[in-house]
Amino acid sequence: MNRPTAPPPPGASTPRSTGWPRRRPTPTATRRRTTMPIKPGRLGIGIIGAGKVGAVLGAALRATGHAVVGVSAVSEASLERAELLLPGVPVLDIADIVERSELVLLAVPDDALPGLVSGLAKTGAWQAGQLVAHTSGRFGTGVLAPAKAAGAITLALHPAMTFTGMSLDLARLADCSFGITAEPAMLPIAQALVVEMGAEPVVIAEADRTLYHAALAHSANHLVTIVSQAAQILGDIGVEAPNQVLGPLLRAALENALASGESALTGPVARGDAGTVASHTQALREHALDTGSKDIVDAYVALSSATAARAARRGLLSAEAFLGIQAALTADDAGPSTGPGGWPD
Repeated sequence: MNRPTAPPPPGASTPRSTGWPRRRPTPTATRRRTTMPIKPGRLGIGIIGAGKVGAVLGAALRATGHAVVGVSAVSEASLERAELLLPGVPVLDIADIVERSELVLLAVPDDALPGLVSGLAKTGAWQAGQLVAHTSGRFGTGVLAPAKAAGAITLALHPAMTFTGMSLDLARLADCSFGITAEPAMLPIAQALVVEMGAEPVVIAEADRTLYHAALAHSANHLVTIVSQAAQILGDIGVEAPNQVLGPLLRAALENALASGESALTGPVARGDAGTVASHTQALREHALDTGSKDIVDAYVALSSATAARAARRGLLSAEAFLGIQAALTADDAGPSTGPGGWPD
């Protein structure tokens, strides 16, 4: 893709060496000096939240020449993370960070974001021309409306990646996409920030942010749950290294699914092998009685039912085979069926 250079928003002055908007400086009587020098054409960035995401993105932006002028960190883990990934960056109060920064990056939990933004607005912290970005997948720029009302330029920058909070995440950014949302005139700014970090920007409409985030959570988070459930079963039957058994299978399955979509589907459901599905279900019910891990059989039934329905809609399963799978999933089940029961629409 073409690597965009961010144009300035209307009314902003721009140094010749860069496309970054420069907000008018606050009078020196009311503005504290930053403790770190900023290169010409670079932004002074403040990180609010030294969690796994905030610290890594701060380090990535710093590596491109921007100056991280301050970071907020409260817990011992976040303080250690800030020291590791952002050495030399002062740990400051949130109000001080907002005052000193040309770009404020809000890397806080989703539920904390609205209150943080509105709370800072009530104190008059946000500044005209200031860039304000958050890393939440759930929200677009609407949650930043209080900052926008004060004249700030608002961006949503969500990395579609799971973070460890360690330096290895920086290398992973090269293969990462960011879901970005901004007003059309400001999209090049969001795109340029993402490209500078080595990642790929993907524009997500404001109204689609929740569905976008649900898709990512459904895939990545539930993948962890499924792998953990499978490893538990293998461990429960005496397999000493479940991950070694699962690793090659899961890597191949993921690569095939990403390359070929549902055409990569294999296994008893795809074959319409109702007898195998019934035996799996019965064995998992017995395992649940022995271990108390009913979540595993519930997940197997729900996902097998969904797999059968999707395979039937694509013509991979006949109506007879589909109904056979559904019957196998509910046979000898004292509870209500978790499958759709009838032919999928």
